[in-house]
Amino acid sequence: MILLDEQIDTSTLRSSENDRLFRPIPSNGVCSLLNDKWTVPVLWRLSLAEDHRLRFSALRKEVGEITQRMLTLTLRNLERDGFVARHYFPEIPPRVEYVLTDIGDGALLSLEKFNFWVHDNLNAIKAHRRAYDQA
Repeated sequence: MILLDEQIDTSTLRSSENDRLFRPIPSNGVCSLLNDKWTVPVLWRLSLAEDHRLRFSALRKEVGEITQRMLTLTLRNLERDGFVARHYFPEIPPRVEYVLTDIGDGALLSLEKFNFWVHDNLNAIKAHRRAYDQA
């Protein structure tokens, strides 16, 4: 069995931020989490909120067309992976707030860079797709 590290010639690796070497690693499902329709909007809305914290009902209003069930599932997945933390307050009526964690904030920073890259290259990518599809 060949490991990923064995397949990469380390002399050709590029240095990136903090002098770390860029080395592709399996995403272990994280990319699929970030690829769904609601995860990034939920993280983004939490990042804009005061103290990166919102109640469930406020988050649902901020995100828009999301159903209660889908928001619940999205938040559970984000909580499971450590992107958000859930805080339950045993009041009458009960109150639940979600807060963006350092992991979630870091994911958003990375996505922001990728989003700028997409913005800067989207027209070229579309042109390449058209040329490829016409060939």
